[in-house]
Amino acid sequence: MRILKVVQFYYPFHEMGGPVVKVRALAHALAKRGHCVTVLTADWGLGSRNSHGLALHSSEWGWRATEQSVETIYLPSIAHYRALTLNPRVIRFCESCLKEVDLVHFYGLYDLLGPAISFYCRRQPLPYVIEPLGMYRPIDRGFLRKALWHRTLGAAFCRRARSFVATADLEQQTLVEEGIPPEKIVVRYNGVDTELAASANAARGRFRQRWAIPSEEPLILFLSRLIPRKGADILIDAFARSCPHSGRLVIAGPEGEPGYVPYLRNHAKNSGAGERVIFTGPLYEDEKAAAFADAVVFVLPSRYENFANVAAEAMACGVPVIVSDVCGVSSLVEGKAGLVISPRMESIAEALTTMLGDRALYARFRAGCREVAEQLSWDALAARMENYYVQALTRS
Repeated sequence: MRILKVVQFYYPFHEMGGPVVKVRALAHALAKRGHCVTVLTADWGLGSRNSHGLALHSSEWGWRATEQSVETIYLPSIAHYRALTLNPRVIRFCESCLKEVDLVHFYGLYDLLGPAISFYCRRQPLPYVIEPLGMYRPIDRGFLRKALWHRTLGAAFCRRARSFVATADLEQQTLVEEGIPPEKIVVRYNGVDTELAASANAARGRFRQRWAIPSEEPLILFLSRLIPRKGADILIDAFARSCPHSGRLVIAGPEGEPGYVPYLRNHAKNSGAGERVIFTGPLYEDEKAAAFADAVVFVLPSRYENFANVAAEAMACGVPVIVSDVCGVSSLVEGKAGLVISPRMESIAEALTTMLGDRALYARFRAGCREVAEQLSWDALAARMENYYVQALTRS
C-alpha cells in the first residue's frame, strides 16, 4: 500500500509536541510491514538546525530525507502564524504526486495543509482518513478562529473523510458528541518505543547524578509541554503538601507559552518547596530515558489530554503513574499501573501520599506497567492501522 501521511510537525522538531514522535513511530512500523510510506510536512527551519543526522537532499518540493525506508518531504514555509504555515509548493506536489498514492492519512486540524491536499484528493477521488489528535473540540484558545475553520476550510475536509482515528475511548465519545457518525470512527491507541525501557535501564542513576538528587529521596517526574492545561501548577502545590520535607519534583518540558516557566518558578517558590522543585527544560531521547529510569512516580494532572503519550512511555519503563480522569490513557492505567484522579490539588496530594506510602500497592502497579506496555507495541498498533486503511479503501 502506498500511504501519504500529512502532518504539520515532524521529526526532528520535538518541541512541537507528542505527535512528532507518534507519526514517526507509526510510519516506521508500517514501512517495516512492507508499505511504501511518505511523510509530507512543513519545514520549521531544518537548514539551520539539522543536528539529528538526517541526510538531507534538495528536491523540487523542498528538503527530502529517507529514514528507515520512510521518505519525508519538508515543504518550505514562506510565512507562519502560531502553528499555521503557508506552503505554496504543496499545490505542485499534489498535482504531480497524489496519483502515485493509494491513501492519505491526515494528522491534526486547523492548518492549511489538510484542506489543500484533501481538495486534490476529492478531485481524483483519493480516499483519506483524519486523526484529529484531540483537536476536534477546541480547548485552549482561538475558539472563534477554529469555529470559522470548521465552517469554511474544514467543512468539506471533515465531511468527505472515509474515517476518523480516535486515540482513546474519551476522544471517540467527543467525536460522536460533535456530530461525527459513529460508524466512521475507529480507535487506535498511541504506542511506545519498545527500546525505551532498555535505554532507561542502561541510564539508571545518571539523571540523579546530574541533578544532585540523593538516592534515598523519591523523584516525582512531570514531563510535558509547559502550558496551563497540563496542570504543573497544581502538581507543585500537591507536592509541597504531600512531601513537605523530602523528595524532589522534576518539571521537564519545553515552554509552550511565553512567560509560563517564570510563572511556575515563582509558584514553586511561594509553595515552600521551591528548593526541591527542579526545572530541567526539554528532555528528549536518552535524557528522557534517564529521567524515567530514576523516577519513582510519573504525574500528569492535565485538565484535558487526548491520550498522554508520555504517561505510556513512563509505564513502558516500569514507572507507576498518576494521571487525571480526563486523560485518554486513564482507561489503561486505572487499577493496573497507577492511580486515576481528578485534576485538583487535594486529589493529587492524596494520590502521591498513597503511592509513596503503600509499598504493596506500589509493587502491584509497577508489575502492572509491563502488562499495559504490551498493549501499546507499535508493531501491533501498525497492524491495526493497516486493517483500518483497508476498510477505508473499501468504504464508499
